[in-house]
Amino acid sequence: MKIAVGSDERTPVTDSVVDHLRRAGVDVELHGPLNGHPMDWVDVGREVGERVASGACQQGVLFCWTGTGVSIAANKVAGIRAALCGDAQTARGARKWNDANVLVMSLRATPEAVAKEICDAWLETGPDEAERATIAKVEH
Repeated sequence: MKIAVGSDERTPVTDSVVDHLRRAGVDVELHGPLNGHPMDWVDVGREVGERVASGACQQGVLFCWTGTGVSIAANKVAGIRAALCGDAQTARGARKWNDANVLVMSLRATPEAVAKEICDAWLETGPDEAERATIAKVEH
């Protein structure tokens, strides 16, 4: 699986998540400051969203200070269902009930250990087929 990962700043949390994803066997594609290119939250959110919507990456992971900005920016891209997750249960629910395709975390509120737990829950959970009709109501 290929996942686009972006943030408007590089931090120990972003580095920890990138390393964790790679150890899990994920092909990680970096965006914004994570690959050495300064970007604001709007542009990195849009860029990761576009990579997922185009099919170049199967999923995305985004970060900004609160997580709300990149969530809003990514969700402007047709076909993106970005979910701001602060814990593993929310990540599981976002995948199961919403078929979310972009995981978003707050740099301010997400410790490294919790970020790893969120990523694991996200990767372990797929969409519930019984939710397909409901999920289709929010597709662009």
